[in-house]
Amino acid sequence: MQRSWRRRFHLPAVIGTIPMILVAVGVFVIGIGFSVLWSFTSSKLFPTYDFVGLAQYRRLWADSRWLVSVNNIWFFGLMSISCNMVFGYLLAVFMDQRIRQEDLFRSIFLYPFAMSLIVTGLVWQWVLDPNLGLQAAMRNLGWSSFSFAPLVDANTAIYALVVAGIWQGSGVTMAILLAGLRGVDEEIWKAARVDGIPTWRTHLSIVAPMMKGAFATAFVLQCVGVVRVYDLVIAMTGGGPGIATSMPAVYVIQLITVRQNVGQGMAAATMMLLPVLVVLAFSGLVLWRRNRRQEARV
Repeated sequence: MQRSWRRRFHLPAVIGTIPMILVAVGVFVIGIGFSVLWSFTSSKLFPTYDFVGLAQYRRLWADSRWLVSVNNIWFFGLMSISCNMVFGYLLAVFMDQRIRQEDLFRSIFLYPFAMSLIVTGLVWQWVLDPNLGLQAAMRNLGWSSFSFAPLVDANTAIYALVVAGIWQGSGVTMAILLAGLRGVDEEIWKAARVDGIPTWRTHLSIVAPMMKGAFATAFVLQCVGVVRVYDLVIAMTGGGPGIATSMPAVYVIQLITVRQNVGQGMAAATMMLLPVLVVLAFSGLVLWRRNRRQEARV
C-alpha cells in the first residue's frame, strides 16, 4: 500500500506543482465562482450582491443579440471543428509519408497557429477587403466585373470567419494527429497490405479507432478555442455587418464594457462555460472508463 501511494504521489513533484495549483485555484476556480455568483445579482457597472435569482438568465435568453450570437457560434463551431479535424487528419497522413523537408512543411502548417488571432483576423480582413484584397487584385488584372467581398454581406461574413478559423486551427490538429499516427505499430500497416486492404480503409477502420486519445485531445482543444473566440471576430468584422457575426464572447465583453451590465454579462459567461464543462466531463468519463478496462485486463 505504501509503495502504491508513493508511486501515485511523488513528493518532489507535488511540492513543485504547489505554486501552479495555488494560481489555478486562486485565479480560475475563485474567479469562475464569483462570475457565477454575480450572474444571480443585479450588478451594473460594479459588482453588487443584490440577488435577483434567475432574472438575468431570463433577460439574457430574451435578448435577440444573444440568440444570434448562440446561433453563430453553433454554426462556426460545427463548421470549423469538423473541417479542422478532417483537414488536420489529411495533413497528418500526408506528413506521415516521410516526405522530404518534413520539418519545413510542419513549420509552415503550424505557423498560422503560432500567430495571434488578431494578426490572423487582420490578414484575412485585408485579403477579403474589396478595396485592398482579392477583388481589387483581380480587377487590376483586367476582370473588372469580378466581385468577391464576403465581409460586407451579412449572409456570407460568417463563412469568412469559418475559413479563417480553419486556416488557423488545422495545423495544430495536424500536429496532434501526426503524433498519434506515428504511434501506430508498423506491423499493422504491413498486415493490412498483406491482406490487400486499401489504404483508405485501413485508415478508417483500423488506424483512426486506435487514435481515440489523439482525436479527443484535438477535439477538446478545438471546442475550447471555439467557445472563447473573440479576437478573430473583432479583427475581421467587429461582429458585423450589424450583428451578423457576433459571438458569445463578443456579446459578453460588449455587455460589460459598453452597456455596463455586469450581472447579465456574467450570466452569458456562465452559459458559455457550460458546454466546455460538458466536453471536459465527457472526455474525462471516456478516459476513466478506458483506464478501468485496462486495469481489469491486468
